[in-house]
Amino acid sequence: MHLRTDIGATNSSTTGTTHNVPEDLETDVLIVGAGFGGVYLCHKLRDELGFKCKIFEAGKELGGIWHWNCYPGARVDTQVPVYEYSLEKVWKDWYWEEKYPGHAELRRYFDHVEKQLDIKKDTYFDTRVVAASFDKESAKWIIKTEDGRTAKAKYLINAIGFAAKRHFPDWKGLDTFEGIMHHSSFWPESDVDVKGKRVAVIGTGSTGIQIAQETAKTAGSVTVFQRTPNLCLPMRQRKLSREEQEEAKKDYPELYRKRMTTFAGFSYDFVEKNTFDDSPEEREKFYQELWDEGGFKYWLATYKDMLFDKEANQQAYDFWAKQTRKRIQDPRKRDILAPLKAPHAWGTKRPSLEQNYYEMMDKPENDVVDVNETPIAEFTKTGIVTSDGKLREFDVIALATGFDSLTGGMKNMGLKDIHGVDLSEKWKMGTWSFLGMTCNGYPNMFFLYGAQGPTAFSNGPSCVECQGDWIVDAIAKLRKDDINYLEATKEAEEEWRRKVTEISDKTLFPGTSSWYMGANVPGKPREQLNYAGGLPLYEKECREQLSNNFAGFIKA
Repeated sequence: MHLRTDIGATNSSTTGTTHNVPEDLETDVLIVGAGFGGVYLCHKLRDELGFKCKIFEAGKELGGIWHWNCYPGARVDTQVPVYEYSLEKVWKDWYWEEKYPGHAELRRYFDHVEKQLDIKKDTYFDTRVVAASFDKESAKWIIKTEDGRTAKAKYLINAIGFAAKRHFPDWKGLDTFEGIMHHSSFWPESDVDVKGKRVAVIGTGSTGIQIAQETAKTAGSVTVFQRTPNLCLPMRQRKLSREEQEEAKKDYPELYRKRMTTFAGFSYDFVEKNTFDDSPEEREKFYQELWDEGGFKYWLATYKDMLFDKEANQQAYDFWAKQTRKRIQDPRKRDILAPLKAPHAWGTKRPSLEQNYYEMMDKPENDVVDVNETPIAEFTKTGIVTSDGKLREFDVIALATGFDSLTGGMKNMGLKDIHGVDLSEKWKMGTWSFLGMTCNGYPNMFFLYGAQGPTAFSNGPSCVECQGDWIVDAIAKLRKDDINYLEATKEAEEEWRRKVTEISDKTLFPGTSSWYMGANVPGKPREQLNYAGGLPLYEKECREQLSNNFAGFIKA
């Protein structure tokens, strides 16, 4: 068994253009990452504003997470067309096959994006940034790559996404297993034949749910090692016809306008009433309607006090438990997968969308291990030993152990501030940014879909376009006003951190140990890593900085 842990270790196709970075590359804007954010920024800055832009991408293709993810069952949990660019030149001739596309279809989408936007000509694939520092004298970022090359840019934008650094728990004997083992984000392109085999899935985030659900179709058995039950919602997946999409396209401009006015950047929002404004009968009917529609509606189109009031939240959990428990016949599994007592406030961990997860796990050949009761003690050459001394033997082990989310990627890039201090040191005891897009000590550096933005509480493309448009407008204003560089003040950072924390503390999120709060990685500071005020309020905060002539920044 060889467990790959480096970001470059991938079996993904090499259809992208791989070319070496020139020794003397100099550009206006250097973007790190060619996912939704990097592609959008390159198009806007290069094609609409005329900036010279280049992208450094560690993978071999466009697509970001959809280039890397090819594990069994990998698919997006946001419905289309909400989960796509609002750019008409991209959506007008594109048609999806499913309401919730899988990874293969999302890769085809990025092939289509490339045909429309021609991004690859300015993208260097197989290029990983290992160091970057700002030279005040030249007002340029000096960026170094893993292969020893150096580039210079006036602006550095990190578009690496919130899940750029994998998390591997330090289990005893991990390297002794002689079967097949992969982290979900390093799943081989050729897939793994699980037919008739004994499969272990460690982790029950959305990835673990998807792998377990998919492999259970053909595997001899699937055993899920669960720390916390995923309070999954029904996906209600279905095929989409070309005709219905063609008919709907006339409404796309309004849909994309509306999604930016909702809390999470979806096409729906919380209702303007509280849980106990309705009678028990009215509440039950409302819950049932949301449940039947599927997707995240039960999470994000429900009563407005659900994430704030414990009693209201308990009502949401009780309905969830009732609906889910009746799908599981095995009483032991029922209590592990859908306990009567809520493991945490409902919705304060991201629920996964499932299609038949509970029915699959209910099958007698499959099992669920509660690692709170019997933790993993060690790995052996044939399987996994739990604390009760029991050895479970497996042929395939899938590590769905998640990521050092939101901060891990940027802390792993060798980003140094103007005093030579690495960002990993600056953020060691907590996260500081301004607007979730800039940092004190890092002039002309921007980032998006990361720490202290709306990131994990929003639809990805909505967040990317909200933040991307602000970054584009900020850079345009710097050029127009002949400002050489822009740097967030320390005071603005501290005020933003206070604001992020204050908003979060009004909700039920802080009471739950989740990756939202940095609680999934041992030793990581426990703090709210996302802006929980919703997209409209966030955008208002950011836009005020533009209209107030960058009041929270040092300008030179």
